[in-house]
Amino acid sequence: MTVNINSLELTGKHIVIVEDDRPSIKYYETLLQSSGADIRIFRTGKEFVDYISHEDNKIDIIFMDFLIPLINGIECVRIFRKVSKSVPVIMITAYSSEQAKAEAYIAGCNEFILKPIYPEKIIFLLEKYLITEVPAYLR
Repeated sequence: MTVNINSLELTGKHIVIVEDDRPSIKYYETLLQSSGADIRIFRTGKEFVDYISHEDNKIDIIFMDFLIPLINGIECVRIFRKVSKSVPVIMITAYSSEQAKAEAYIAGCNEFILKPIYPEKIIFLLEKYLITEVPAYLR
């Protein structure tokens, strides 16, 4: 199967990535650069929290690393859920413990994905949360 992010119509969508690992950031940028989406990358939890404190920032989906500097991914999700309950948050981590998974879901994550995350999985998640229309009562 050939993965083609260009087949997704993401123009007008706002994707936030909270990740401190440079190779991972480059991976996301390379994969998503031609998707048409507005991509915002934050390297620390504090940068992300500062960003969401402004009401005019639109977000359609968040890819959140578990272990990021200053404010960890779990705490970022908790803070974000006070602002928005409906935006999908995908926790991406190398930590496969059941405790980390439980913490992520309790904080409000929609998905808990272990690294490495392959292009097919990212495309699947983008289609699931940004392309497929979810009825309002399920959000």
